[in-house]
Amino acid sequence: MNIKNVELVASPREPHFVGDGFRVHNFIPYGYRMDMSRMDPFIMLDYNSKFHFSPSEQPRGVGVHPHKGFETVTIAYKGKVEHHDSSGAGGVIGEGDVQWMTAANGVLHKEFHEKEWSKKGGDFQMVQLWVNLPAKDKKSNPKYQSIQSASISRYMFEDLKGTIEVIAGDYKGVKGSASTFTPIHLFNGKLNKGSKAQFEFPAHYNTALLVIEGSINVNEKEEVPLDHMALMANDGEVFEIHANEDAVVLILSGAPINEPIAAHGPFVMNTKEELVEAFNDYNKGKFGYLED
Repeated sequence: MNIKNVELVASPREPHFVGDGFRVHNFIPYGYRMDMSRMDPFIMLDYNSKFHFSPSEQPRGVGVHPHKGFETVTIAYKGKVEHHDSSGAGGVIGEGDVQWMTAANGVLHKEFHEKEWSKKGGDFQMVQLWVNLPAKDKKSNPKYQSIQSASISRYMFEDLKGTIEVIAGDYKGVKGSASTFTPIHLFNGKLNKGSKAQFEFPAHYNTALLVIEGSINVNEKEEVPLDHMALMANDGEVFEIHANEDAVVLILSGAPINEPIAAHGPFVMNTKEELVEAFNDYNKGKFGYLED
């Protein structure tokens, strides 16, 4: 097995607000080094680093908007979000929970801070990841996977110095709860100071690490500080992370779909013609109805 090395350590860009409820740093796309093609099948990653929201009687968030052609994955580290979509799915995403929404052939959704949490305010920290779908699956029916923290599969290290939460894919025989259309591994690595964890993915899988808490070293030579992302090169299969302090790391790795990408706003298709069709379908009300 060859070592998979760090290609780039990306610092967080200046944050911007999505709606009034999500203060995010955009890591994918991140210039040509981490564009949609390079990160395929991961086509967008917004990171709401830890941010304190003051109490509000009116929940902050994002109103009704469409998606088509891909999946949204929301991972909650701090705070609570309430989600509703035009397929009738929805619910509350609390700390440690994951929401995996397949927009596929088109859906409307909205997401706001959960009402009671909003009244109290507090620290808010989340990741939203967009996962592309192969052309053959872009017209499938929307679906929703609500993955509660308690149901997430976990790999426990024998020395009790860490845990790998397996959201999707497989880690040392522990399989994740989420079903995926293409091979994807999505883990939360929770490591105590001084502990190590080794990961192995095929060399051609596009792989990245986002440091949610603490700081890490990769392969004992590349430091990745808090709120930074490490892009791993496609030069090997195995790498190791070492926790410089108590750390939480989001690990994502997936097989590239290797199909043309035509993206505009909330739609990700394969051709410009399909994008026009997506806008027409939305304007004709084919994504259903959802009250704002």
